[in-house]
Amino acid sequence: MDEQKETLRVGSAVRRRRRHLELTLAVVAERSGLSVPFLSQVENERARPSRRSLQRVADALLTTDVELLAAADPACTVDLMRSDEGEGEGSSPDVRVRNLVRGHHQLHAVEFTGDHDEGREFQHRNDELMYVVEGAVEVEAEGRAYRLGRGDSLHLTGGVRHRWRATVPESQVLVVAVADHIEALDDSRR
Repeated sequence: MDEQKETLRVGSAVRRRRRHLELTLAVVAERSGLSVPFLSQVENERARPSRRSLQRVADALLTTDVELLAAADPACTVDLMRSDEGEGEGSSPDVRVRNLVRGHHQLHAVEFTGDHDEGREFQHRNDELMYVVEGAVEVEAEGRAYRLGRGDSLHLTGGVRHRWRATVPESQVLVVAVADHIEALDDSRR
């Protein structure tokens, strides 16, 4: 697939930006001179704004049309990653870090093989799931240590500080998380 020709869903970027600024559709409509129904259709991917309309929306959201396009989600729904693709930062002869999702999406998934900097602490905005494919790891979270073996998984809610280390050489861990740029809503807080 040619990523340069890929259709982008700019509505998702518009909605994220509007919500980040805590603006209503009515305020964005007033600032941009566009109608609320049209903006709603844009956000829900039922209408595609012209370049001029996108500039007006960007101005209302205190950003640029280029930034909105850069933050847009690709419209394709299927993207195959082969086992030899996705080598990520942090890979070394002893550690393999591989991104399992290409691009900027709501879902972030990474495969770790080997060990990594066990002193490094993580804290993500949104939920995360760790799944041990092979080997074993130890996760420290909320003042407790959790030992996970092959087939075990650990769910961490957003905001939980944690660190982990492989306890068996060549351990393979799959980490899946809601991307940090997404504002996931917790229904229990309503």
